[in-house]
Amino acid sequence: MESWSAPAVPSLPGQGPPLRLHDTATGELRPIAPGATARMYVCGITPYDATHLGHAATYLAFDLVQRVWLDAGHEVHYVQNVTDVDDPLLVRALETGQDWRDVAARETEVFRGDMTALRVIPPREYIGAVEAIPLVVRLIERLREQGHVYDVGGDLYFPVHADPRFGGVSGLDDATMVSLFAQRGGDPDRPGKKHPLDCLLWQAARPDEPAWDSSLGHGRPGWHIECTAIALHHLGNGFDLQGGGSDLVFPHHEMCAAEAHAVTGEWPFARSFVHAGMVGLDGEKMSKSRGNLVFVSQLRRDGADPMAIRLALLAHHYRTDWEWHPEALTEGTARLERWRAAVATTSGPDAGPVVAALREALADDLDAPRALRAVDRWVEQVRLAQGSAAAAPEEIRRAVDALLGVAL
Repeated sequence: MESWSAPAVPSLPGQGPPLRLHDTATGELRPIAPGATARMYVCGITPYDATHLGHAATYLAFDLVQRVWLDAGHEVHYVQNVTDVDDPLLVRALETGQDWRDVAARETEVFRGDMTALRVIPPREYIGAVEAIPLVVRLIERLREQGHVYDVGGDLYFPVHADPRFGGVSGLDDATMVSLFAQRGGDPDRPGKKHPLDCLLWQAARPDEPAWDSSLGHGRPGWHIECTAIALHHLGNGFDLQGGGSDLVFPHHEMCAAEAHAVTGEWPFARSFVHAGMVGLDGEKMSKSRGNLVFVSQLRRDGADPMAIRLALLAHHYRTDWEWHPEALTEGTARLERWRAAVATTSGPDAGPVVAALREALADDLDAPRALRAVDRWVEQVRLAQGSAAAAPEEIRRAVDALLGVAL
């Protein structure tokens, strides 16, 4: 599957400091210490409604991760999936009377356009679930050879306690996990399962639903095994970071790690698990099921500058839950105008301290609000005609582009 076009990322003098991020599995702020090539997997969209601001906030967070790594001298091997066959997509297709493939293709293209407009650096591999079916089948076969697959009415399940570390990503107790599993696509009450939390690997074909022939029978993959197979194939075990929204901590990232540990016998699946907070609207989490969505594409059609949208999202720390209000875009637009006016001047205060402040803030758990304030202070000094460094406006423009992804 094709990704989207990559923005040019300016290089800056020197190198930024090592990145520290909050690791969900340990609950600690800890260094992310990749080798020469940093490896990251971020779970992608299920394309039946794209791209709402919750999506955008998540992918901007991991775009900052890429930018900090690049500035620190690393290459980045970034992989993202697209769950282009799954129950929610099939339901939407049925509701609208459209072919599920057409819905997936259309919404994936909307997502690509939004990511391009927001200047998000694309993944090296952008993999759809459908094209990953051969990888998934091979991984399930490996699990079955090791005795980690069982049949329930023709569907194949993974016994999660085949991984003795199961629960180590989320840190949740069994009762909480069972409750969340029921809310987030699981089937804890299905008769015949060995444990309520055991997760679906391969679903046998259902009438009028897509299915593929394989050594596992005629059917389609479960959700969690898709990401496990893609990540292991393209990044290998022990990659640096698995990311996504905080609603993926359980069951998705817990199940992915368990499947990988069981099949490889190696730990960890990812060295860090990093999660973005939820964006709300009208007092509720912004989600497709609730229908309380604000779409990037609609804001763009209404005339919003994508860089103003980006600034509006970056004004909130990536790990916080927050609520969208139209005023956020107004504030982002005003900030963008001030910044552009400042870098259009012929001189300004020395850019060196600002670049250092940007690097320090972003390396400290992606503190984008603090980074924005550092630029704001420089912009205010320009307004007050303080400083006479001729190169400063261009240096600030390049730093804001490279580190914050905002084109001025």
